[in-house]
Amino acid sequence: MKPMAHLGVGIGWRPEIADAVERLDGLDWVEVVAENVCPGHLPEALGRLRERGTRIVPHGVSLGLGGADRPDPDKLAALGERAVALGAPLVTEHIAFVRTSSPLLEAGHLLPVPRTRDALDVLCENVRIAQDALPVPLALENIAALFSWPGEEMTEGQFLTELVERTGVRLLIDVANLHTNRVNRGEDPAAVLDAIPLEALAYVHVAGGVERGGVWHDTHAHPVPPVVLDLLAELRSRVAPAGVLLERDDDFPPEAELAGELTAIREVLTATPRALPAAAGRPAVRAAATTDPVSEPEAGAKAVDEAGAEAVHQAARTRVGLGQAALLSALVAGTPVPEGFDRARIRVQVRALAAKRADVVAKVAPELPGILGGRAPYREAFLAYAKGRPMTAGYRRDALDFAEHLLIQDLPADPAARRRLTAWWRERAGARPPRRIVRWARALAGRAA
Repeated sequence: MKPMAHLGVGIGWRPEIADAVERLDGLDWVEVVAENVCPGHLPEALGRLRERGTRIVPHGVSLGLGGADRPDPDKLAALGERAVALGAPLVTEHIAFVRTSSPLLEAGHLLPVPRTRDALDVLCENVRIAQDALPVPLALENIAALFSWPGEEMTEGQFLTELVERTGVRLLIDVANLHTNRVNRGEDPAAVLDAIPLEALAYVHVAGGVERGGVWHDTHAHPVPPVVLDLLAELRSRVAPAGVLLERDDDFPPEAELAGELTAIREVLTATPRALPAAAGRPAVRAAATTDPVSEPEAGAKAVDEAGAEAVHQAARTRVGLGQAALLSALVAGTPVPEGFDRARIRVQVRALAAKRADVVAKVAPELPGILGGRAPYREAFLAYAKGRPMTAGYRRDALDFAEHLLIQDLPADPAARRRLTAWWRERAGARPPRRIVRWARALAGRAA
């Protein structure tokens, strides 16, 4: 595997801190959420960064390469377009699933895949499909998780190593997620770092979080704690990463605090690394398998083998899909928790998903809290709506469905607020609000269901 091009120290670019990012001294590169930028209409601040030579890497969050379905060609094309528009050296995504197709459900969040042979087979095939479709190399990130799957067959290190060996994909290692999984799943970050092929490392994420009730929440809204910087030092003792990036997505601090966190990261990277004997024994990654020319009889046998292999792959997809659908349905649709999961942790995840859903809808539709009288009444109304109404088509559609749900019930109670909500919904939905007879019919149908 070729060495990764040097990136340096960077920060996640967000519109809320765009001005501060432009002023940060010594900033080498930025990462943008791929789904939040349009190739033909880049934000002016992002365009200025590109003009002055700052590298920009698109970071996808919606492909769901760990899901049972093959990657959506349109989503792959969109990610590739952003890579080209930004002149990116690579694109990144996550080892996670985010939706199911049967039933049609959206998590609105990155959920862990089971570390099983079936899930690994599905993930590897999905990664190869993505690699063939993308114009630049792909790197995948380890995610933070609140719970573990029952019946897992591999450790995190084994899972990531085999993924790299079978696909040649690069890794984006988030050391904050390693800490999250230490607290929430009892995993040893040093053991993961010892096991994975660090020559496949693309770059590193660093972020903050908070512990509540024995559960670590990877919030990206808190300062980077010393324990995460210690893990960065652990990684640095094994390899000199091509790039390290600070992630911050909410509760943005003053510019000086952002600069201070970047300085702390640089200090870790420039400190003399400790020698770790265990790193020397790590096996090198094997190259992904290649095919040789075959004779005609061999080609026929190969076709038969490929047909059998496809049946095996499809059976694996079916098993993975059933498991993911049962879990996601429990998380967002109120169905029973599948056997073997930690029910307390699943309840924590249910609350976290609902809270995140409310927060993101408020961001994509910031007028709604104002119309409903403030953040608290908005949140109360949204959480009541979301209970038993899973998201199926993304956050923007969710905002429209929430508004329609309120209007069907003749809410808000204040007529002026209801008129404002009606106008807001009509402007975005391009239709008239349901008439009273339709609202009654829908309400009765909902009660009957």
